[in-house]
Amino acid sequence: MPTDVERWKSEVYGDEIREHLFEFAENGWASIPDDERDAWFERFKWWGLYHQRNGQESYFMMRIGTPNGVLTPGQTEVVADIADEYARGPAENPEFGDAYVDWTTRQSIQLHWIRLEDVPDIFETLEANGLSTQQACGDSWRNIVGCPVAGKDANEFVDALPVALDLHDTFKGDEEYANLPRKWKVSVTGCEEGCGQGDINDLAFEPAEKDGVKGFNVRVGGGLSRNEPRLARSIDVFVTPEEAQDVAAGLSALFREHGDREDRYNARMKFLTDEWGTEKIRRVLQEEYVDFDLSTAGEDLRDEYTYNSGRNDAGHHDHVGVHEQNDGNYYVGLNVLVGRMGADDTRELARLADEYGSGEVRVTQRQNVIVTDVPEANLDDLLAEDLLDTYEPDPHPFMRGSIACTGTEFCSLSIVETKNRQVRYARWLKENVPVPDGVEDFHIHLSGCTASCAQPQIADISLRGMKTRKDGEAVEALDIGLGGGLGADPRFADWVEQRVPADEVPGAIANLLANFEERREGDESFRDFVERTDEETLAALVEPEETDYEDPYMHNTKLTWYPYADEDSMDDSPAPARADGTPITSDD
Repeated sequence: MPTDVERWKSEVYGDEIREHLFEFAENGWASIPDDERDAWFERFKWWGLYHQRNGQESYFMMRIGTPNGVLTPGQTEVVADIADEYARGPAENPEFGDAYVDWTTRQSIQLHWIRLEDVPDIFETLEANGLSTQQACGDSWRNIVGCPVAGKDANEFVDALPVALDLHDTFKGDEEYANLPRKWKVSVTGCEEGCGQGDINDLAFEPAEKDGVKGFNVRVGGGLSRNEPRLARSIDVFVTPEEAQDVAAGLSALFREHGDREDRYNARMKFLTDEWGTEKIRRVLQEEYVDFDLSTAGEDLRDEYTYNSGRNDAGHHDHVGVHEQNDGNYYVGLNVLVGRMGADDTRELARLADEYGSGEVRVTQRQNVIVTDVPEANLDDLLAEDLLDTYEPDPHPFMRGSIACTGTEFCSLSIVETKNRQVRYARWLKENVPVPDGVEDFHIHLSGCTASCAQPQIADISLRGMKTRKDGEAVEALDIGLGGGLGADPRFADWVEQRVPADEVPGAIANLLANFEERREGDESFRDFVERTDEETLAALVEPEETDYEDPYMHNTKLTWYPYADEDSMDDSPAPARADGTPITSDD
C-alpha cells in the first residue's frame, strides 16, 4: 500500500500547492484544519517550507534554492532584506541575534521564523529578483550542487556551470519530474579537485574525457542519511555536456517509476542501486529512457580528487582564502562559522561584493561564501574591511573545519542542540588544543541526528546527536566517529565511541589529538592514522573528559519550545502566533 505521503501527493502536489498555500496565508494559520496539517506541511515542502518543531507552531523554515550556489548581483541584498523583515521570531539566539541567514551544505539558503501570512509577499520579492523556493524541499529535484567557482576556476577541466544551470532550468517546475518517490540530489562537477561531492549524491556528473572529448562520467546512488551511507557508483556511461540533460531526465524518470513508494525509508536511489546493480540500471536506462546509444565511461579524474580528503598533502580546496580566477581576477572565500550570518552582515557582504567585485556571491558546500570577480587592485581594500575580521579568509583550522546542522533550535528530527554548541566547541578548541604539526585542515561536523544534514560521515571527527545519563540525569550526548573524507579514495567515518556527554566531547577531542600526535608516523595525516588503526584502539584514544569547557545546553533541548529562551518549557511557548506575532490562544 502507498504511504500516507504518497496518498497526500496523489491528491494535491506540485505547482498546484501554491494556490492552496496562498489561501491559507490569506486566512491565517488557524485556517489549516488540525486533522489536515500533516498533509499540508508535507505538501508545503515542495515550495520550500518546513514547519518548525513542537512549541513553534505557525512558524516555518524557508529554503531558497541557489543552483550551484550562485547568487547573481543584487540577490544577496534581497536575501538580507527578507531575513531582516520576515525572519524574526519571539526569542533571540544568544549567539546570532534574531535575524540571520543560514548558508547550507547544499549551497542554498535557509531562513527561520517565517510566518505563513508573509509567504506571498516573500515569494513576490524573491521572484521579482530571480530567486525561488520552488522544489527546494519535497520529493523532487533538490538544489543542484557543484564546484562553487565553476566557470571561474583557473584549473577547471570542463565548465560545469552551464550544465548545472540547464538542469535547474529544465527540471524545476517540470510536472513530469515533480513527484518522485523521495528527494533527488544532483551534483555536477567540472573541476579536478572533486569539490562537487558527487560521491554523496543520487546522481553525479563527474569530469572525464573520452576520445579527446571533455564531458562527464555518470554515477548514481550516493547518500549519507540515516545509518545507511553509500558512495555513488559508476554506471559506465560518459556524456557530453549536451547529452547530460537527456541522461539526467532518463535517470530521474527511472527513479520515478521504479523507486519504492511503499516504504519511504527505502525510497532512495541508493537502495534501488543496491537492489538492481549498476548493470541493470544502465541497461534499463538505455532501453527505456534515452533514444541514443550511451557511450561507455571515459577516463575520469578521480585519482586527482583532493576536496575534503583529510590528507595532509591535499592543501586547501574549500575555496576559503584568496584565489586567482581564470580571467585574471580573484575570488575571496570567507569562512562562516557553522554557516550562519546575521542579516546586517549579509547585507554588508552584498555591499562588499558590489563594491569590490561584480556583485556576485557564491555559496559552498562547507557553509561558506565567496566574493567573486575581484580585480587584483581591489584585493587589499577588500581584505581590510571589518566584515573580514569576523568571516576570515584565513581562519584557524578548528574554525575553518566546523559544520553544524540546524539542531533542536528548529528541527523536529534533531536530538541535540548544534549550532551554538559547535561555535563553543570551535572556540574552546582554538584556545586550548594545539593543532598537530602539518595539519592545515581539520574537519569537525556536528549533526543533531542520523539524518546527516551536517554530513558527519565525511569529516575527520564526526559528531552525531544522542542522549545519555550522567550523574543520574538525562543529558545531551554525541556519538563520535573518526577518519571520514572524500578525495581520491573516499571513506566514511568509523563510529568508535557512543553517547559521550556533550560537555566531555571537547576533552575527548583534545585527548584524541594528543594521542594522535604521540603515535603518528612522521607527518602522517589524521585520516591515514585512523585507517591503519583498529577501532578498539581508536576508541581507547578518545578518552572523554570534563574540562573547563562549560555547556549550557546539557538539558533535553528537544523538550523545550526554544533552547535559548529564558523560560523554555513547552508551556511557555508563545506559539502558535498570528501574523503580527501575538499568540493565538485557545479561545480564538
